[in-house]
Amino acid sequence: MTVAQSGAPTSSLERDARRTNEAHAGEVRPGDIAIGVIIGRTSEFFDFFVYAIASVVVFPKLIFPYVDALTGTLYSFAVFALAFVARPFGTVIFTAIDRTYGRGMKLTVALFLLGCSTVAIAFVPSYENVGIASAYLLGILRIGQGMALGGSWDGLASLLATSAPPKHRGYYAMIPQLGAPLGLMVASALFAYIIGNLSAEDFLGWGWRYPFFVAFAINVVALFARLRIVVTPEYTRLFETRELQPAPILETLRNGGRYIVIGAFAPLASFALFHMVTVFPLSWVFLYTEEGPARFLMIEAVGAAVGVAAIIASGWLADQFGRRTLLASTAAAIAAFSGFAPQLLAGGEIGEIVFMLSGFLLLGLAFGQASGAVASNFPMNYRYTGSALTSDLAWLFGAGFAPWVALELSSRFGLAWSGAYLLSGAVGTLVALFVNRQMVQDHRQQP
Repeated sequence: MTVAQSGAPTSSLERDARRTNEAHAGEVRPGDIAIGVIIGRTSEFFDFFVYAIASVVVFPKLIFPYVDALTGTLYSFAVFALAFVARPFGTVIFTAIDRTYGRGMKLTVALFLLGCSTVAIAFVPSYENVGIASAYLLGILRIGQGMALGGSWDGLASLLATSAPPKHRGYYAMIPQLGAPLGLMVASALFAYIIGNLSAEDFLGWGWRYPFFVAFAINVVALFARLRIVVTPEYTRLFETRELQPAPILETLRNGGRYIVIGAFAPLASFALFHMVTVFPLSWVFLYTEEGPARFLMIEAVGAAVGVAAIIASGWLADQFGRRTLLASTAAAIAAFSGFAPQLLAGGEIGEIVFMLSGFLLLGLAFGQASGAVASNFPMNYRYTGSALTSDLAWLFGAGFAPWVALELSSRFGLAWSGAYLLSGAVGTLVALFVNRQMVQDHRQQP
């Protein structure tokens, strides 16, 4: 470790990134930021979905074999939620690192923690080998993933938003969201290939561990790609001129707390649907049908491709009709979809395909603009930290416990209750958007 001109320590990776950029010096372009954002988000979501898929097809049998399959999956989903609970704490800790040592050091430590936590899951022993300690080890590593995800906020999404031309803000807002379907496509296809080409014994013995090694390798590539952007003098100046610097947590809460709360609830519809077409249906099909997981994982991969196209379309629609109008319209559409989604999921192979494709179409339109609905309300000097906290809380409230809640309700009271859960998310979004609109109007009317 050495000391940069600013006085903050730098890692060898940062120095390599700086040297790479010296050979490619030039004007800072939004396209460069967009590439960094997409790479970073895709790597994070790949980690997310690798763990989510393993929560359904691996951990109930490997970590919780002493209970029935449903209970084991519910236990697995409870461990899944730990990362979302830990994420805001990671933001608090790594914000302090950012303020003291710089964004490059923060990102290096955070992604190192994420990569190590992820690859360590591949070495978690089974319950047969170490007993209940296997569940504790899994939980600790899941918390490590969550802390690291909180710390991996690089500010590039906010920088991209402030760099967007006024008439194309919706288009630029959708770019970070592309990471979700892209990460799902790769994770689903990889697991489907491994499951389809290995015996059940080999898959549970060693095959499931391979995607976690791949996740570690992707994290290394993503780290360097993001460092190549955030540590250069050109981008440092751009962050500073846009006032995208880490602010103290308590100060951010005092000056933008209401926007953090509204921002956490505004995307509830898309986040509820997010799990209704990814993690939850995989668990339902795996537990309550005779279908193998490989086939359904390929349906998810195709659905994710539809989601990519829909996210891109959301950018054009938002620029034409307004971001809040699009979010409100898609929330209403999701509310309508909740009325027949359970019937489609229970409708056999054709019903599942229609459910997934239509669900991903709606998800892409809603999720594509979910992150930018409230971010512009923050005072500029609190946008960097405020956006990070908003993202953490949105994932906690909207996604952290979603698979557990949906499966618990559906297994106890019937699949229709998953539709009721989806409806509650749509209502939450509509209420949050209404409150946000009133807050904006009141602010404009103030002298």
